[in-house]
Amino acid sequence: MNINKAHYVVVTGIIIKDGKFLITKRAPTEKAFPNLWTVPGGKLELKDYEGRQKDTNSHWYNIFEELLKREVKEETSLDIKNIKYLTSLVFIRPDGIPTVVVSLFAEHYNGAVKLNDESIDYAWVTLDEARNYELIDGIYEELEMLDKHLKGGQIIEWKKRI
Repeated sequence: MNINKAHYVVVTGIIIKDGKFLITKRAPTEKAFPNLWTVPGGKLELKDYEGRQKDTNSHWYNIFEELLKREVKEETSLDIKNIKYLTSLVFIRPDGIPTVVVSLFAEHYNGAVKLNDESIDYAWVTLDEARNYELIDGIYEELEMLDKHLKGGQIIEWKKRI
């Protein structure tokens, strides 16, 4: 495998319910960002599409959306709907693997939060309340982008909060 071309692909999702955002606290055993608050998501795996019938002769479509549905269900027991794109980023994991993250958002559809072992706590928060949590760097700005969009604004490019 050529490490210069190999990346993990991760999809995360900000889940919206009653004007609040779901955040989860990562377990201390997680390799990247242990004990920090984030939003649900996970890595793309071959199983996410290879067993599925292709949508064209050569392609599978809506892979990120299906991945987010699976990851949110696994991590929180929630069902989601109306998935949309927010932003993207890249970081280098502590083990040296470059990781591409596609950040999406969706509405809560059904279910109550029941965490798996990847997270140790959760909260439904407003944008102001999110400031009281030790979020992974950049997550607050994503919440801020989405909050502005939900209040009628356009989705703008991610910008570091000053």
